[in-house]
Amino acid sequence: MSRATSRFHDSCSDPRPASRGRLHRIFVLFAAGAASLGLAACGGGEKPAGGPGGAGQGGDRPTPVTTIRIQPETFTDSVTAIGTVKARESVTVTAKVSEIVQTVHFDSGQQVRAGDPLITLSDRQQQASLAEAQAAADEAERLYRRQNELAQQQLIARAQLDNQRAARDAAQARVAQIRAQLADRVIRAPFSGVLGLRQVSPGALVTPGVAIATLDDLSRVYVDFPLPEAQLSRVAVGRRINGRATAYPDRAFDGAVTTIDARLDPATRAVQVRADFANGERMLRPGMLMTVEVPGVERQALLLPEIAVTQIGRDSFVFRAKPDDSVEQVKVTVAARRSGKVEIADGLAAGDRIVVEGTGKLRAGGKISEGGPAANGAASPAQPAASTKG
Repeated sequence: MSRATSRFHDSCSDPRPASRGRLHRIFVLFAAGAASLGLAACGGGEKPAGGPGGAGQGGDRPTPVTTIRIQPETFTDSVTAIGTVKARESVTVTAKVSEIVQTVHFDSGQQVRAGDPLITLSDRQQQASLAEAQAAADEAERLYRRQNELAQQQLIARAQLDNQRAARDAAQARVAQIRAQLADRVIRAPFSGVLGLRQVSPGALVTPGVAIATLDDLSRVYVDFPLPEAQLSRVAVGRRINGRATAYPDRAFDGAVTTIDARLDPATRAVQVRADFANGERMLRPGMLMTVEVPGVERQALLLPEIAVTQIGRDSFVFRAKPDDSVEQVKVTVAARRSGKVEIADGLAAGDRIVVEGTGKLRAGGKISEGGPAANGAASPAQPAASTKG
């Protein structure tokens, strides 16, 4: 009895370390549970976000869109290319010799005719050389006539007469040479046209290659433009085309194909085509950028506004409405584009109902309602509710 009492007394008066460890673990677990309950209470008032087509509250609400039923329409596709306007005839007027400008016979922008003098260069040295050569030629001619008379009387040898004839011809050739040099001192217009800005003044020294002015025949102009190999069958000599210049955006110029190059560029697989345009009003000027349009043949095609087509990588898609007002995403093939519309070559059929506006929020399988983007009153995601203590 005394031993049992002694052991009980020892256990109550001296707790072991193992008991203290269990109490500590129980306290830690209790604190963690209390923290978890507190977090659950704070987040319990949040509501899942939702909207048109979303997964939360209001996820079944249809998206307002605008749709059309696609039907065949008359369509004329065209090939568009860019070229540069060039004058029918164009040249930069220069001198053939180095000389001082004596007289300028034109003003900038003047209309001239073929053969009109433009610049006269100083020719005093050539005039003196001409007088000397002419005198020598006249003397050679007199000697030849005298020796010819003597030869007929057999007073001189025939060979002496031949030598004098050669001397006379050489003197006359010298005169012709100097006259040609004098002609080079007067620079004339090679063809009729409009002169550009004058680049020289009297007293200036001009040399070969120095620009005096530009001369362009603007009665007609032409445009060279590249055409892809696949479109080569659309053009032929005489085919009518249209052209537009940036300077006159509201004006269309009528032209015709005059030449198709005999070769294609092996790097670009394109052929150069030349079109001729009448330019009686002198509106088109060399160097202007012109957009050339080669019209095709009219045909019936399925057309859609460009905004209805969504581009993902290299593929094109549209949203097609089903009878239950759900939509499906359909891959289509675009054949041509013109004036804000696209031709659908494959993927759709006549009578299909296509979403035109409001495609930004659509997903395959989502519901739609006819109303357009302006009627889109979808609510924004709900804000978290305030937490309360119970």
